[in-house]
Amino acid sequence: MYGKQTERAIGAMSRLAEVWDEGKTRLSAFEIADERGLPRPMVAKILTALSQANLVNGSPGPGGGYALARAPSEITLRQVYDLFERQDRSNLCPFGGGICGVGQPCALHDQLVATQRNINEFLSGTTFDNFRIAFQENGLKPASKDAVPEQPRESYRAAERRRHT
Repeated sequence: MYGKQTERAIGAMSRLAEVWDEGKTRLSAFEIADERGLPRPMVAKILTALSQANLVNGSPGPGGGYALARAPSEITLRQVYDLFERQDRSNLCPFGGGICGVGQPCALHDQLVATQRNINEFLSGTTFDNFRIAFQENGLKPASKDAVPEQPRESYRAAERRRHT
């Protein structure tokens, strides 16, 4: 659905949403990276892009760090997605050129259109408040860095690759 950079940006934004207290709590790029298990240089670069897009506010020096620029309920996944993903509006047909758009649509056309619509609705309709609620109201806490899960949970991408092999 999206690339590593977008995934990491959502990870950084979700951590800032978890600690949202109207911008009083600030986290450094290193704290966010370490708490999410992300590469520090990449998170610093991503936070710069998020800051330029007015999604986060950053302040340097002691007591500085990053916070969301507004309430997590006002920031959608779509806003982050659009920063890092190339917009492809071509609706390319999986059968190749000359099928869709010339007469009958291809055999997968309706399913592909519905899937894209669902993804767009998910991205546009999902805010970072979900992370704040999970953390602050429902008590979901990130695992400690030293915690070893009884059985590691595989990522969505890994599960999909395994399913298709």
